[in-house]
Amino acid sequence: MTIIGIPAGWPADEDAARAVQRELRGRIVLDEAGPAVGEGHVTGLDVAYDDERDLVAAAAVVLDARTLDVVEEATAVGRVSFPYVPGLLAFREIPTVLAALGSLIADPGLLVCDGYGIAHPRRFGLASHLGVLTGRPSIGIAKNPFTFTHDQPGPERGAFSALLADGEEVGRALRTQAGVKPVFVSVGHRVSLAGSCAHTLHLAPRYRIPETTRHADSLCRRALREALGNT
Repeated sequence: MTIIGIPAGWPADEDAARAVQRELRGRIVLDEAGPAVGEGHVTGLDVAYDDERDLVAAAAVVLDARTLDVVEEATAVGRVSFPYVPGLLAFREIPTVLAALGSLIADPGLLVCDGYGIAHPRRFGLASHLGVLTGRPSIGIAKNPFTFTHDQPGPERGAFSALLADGEEVGRALRTQAGVKPVFVSVGHRVSLAGSCAHTLHLAPRYRIPETTRHADSLCRRALREALGNT
């Protein structure tokens, strides 16, 4: 089993990581509509950790955007590349996520991250970070709210309310299924907020959590179990 190491020059402390965020944030593209819903591919990305052994397993699962059938799967296992610091979680896992993405043969299309994009204290969460580094359109769909205020959306599927930061809409709390808790959607890179929400609803025809995340979550957990079994 190959374990991805920490890249040379990777930020080693909070100040360095925040400086990288500030520099890359200027490259986010927010004026593109993004890919059409139900066309091409969408790729779910997720990670699982074993902090005792300092390992992270990443999964990239490519789905046919129309049928939501799995087209290709890839995993990678690496060293956790940064300590746990809220707002800097991307630095813990990006090298391993990029390794999983890089081993795909199929075009990943739209990247769907289990996390946030510009709904972030410095407007540069995981989805934005990966979008900028890869140049691909990306969105963040988080299970839990971060630090932003929002009203409860209406109870019906598709209802939403704004995630607000100092009066600015940085994302939306979106009801993917009637009567269940919302998910929290934000733009990563090269997709509009309305488009991000439309993709999210399309990717969640039956469950609260989109199929991209459901597949990637299951796969990264399996990859971590297999990695631990080989260590």
